[in-house]
Amino acid sequence: MATSNNTLGVDNTFRKKFDREEYLERAREREKQEAEGRGKSKAKGPPVQRKPLKHRDYEVDLESRLGKTQVVTPVAPLSQQAGYYCSVCECVVKDSANYLDHINGKKHQRALGMSMRVERASLQQVQERFEQLKKRKAPGSFSEQDLDERIMKQQEEEEERRRQRRERKKEKKRERAAEEEPEIDPDVAAMMGFGGFRSSKK
Repeated sequence: MATSNNTLGVDNTFRKKFDREEYLERAREREKQEAEGRGKSKAKGPPVQRKPLKHRDYEVDLESRLGKTQVVTPVAPLSQQAGYYCSVCECVVKDSANYLDHINGKKHQRALGMSMRVERASLQQVQERFEQLKKRKAPGSFSEQDLDERIMKQQEEEEERRRQRRERKKEKKRERAAEEEPEIDPDVAAMMGFGGFRSSKK
């Protein structure tokens, strides 16, 4: 039995062979890069100092578009879409309650450069604020005489409105009566026999 073992060898090298040293080296490099990245994020510098919250110096406009109809198209810019547009954050909020939540919220205040912390007021600042409020009330000091005058004025205005309403009703009645009364030519009425029922004055 002489069989020749000269047959071509089968290629069984289709399995991938891993070089452990190469992959260990890659892993070490990746860990080194991650460590550097973590170090950089921590050592970016001092945290951003934001101003404390303060009062708004403008009036929030929630009622200007109340009860108005608006055509909404999908290609309209954000500021012209339905809802309330925030120009600071460049977003549209669908109703007034959510708009108020948004402008009082953290994202909006950060975009304005403020933190959510409130500056602590000193005793002197509180006293000054009370003085300002007292001065604001002082010119419009209120007395019983002012109250009586205001009540009289309101009653007169109410009486005037009632009088005008009555006059309008009377005017409408006259117009209706004029519309219901047919306008007939007197000659035609006499021919038809309608003229004989009137009382004649002698």
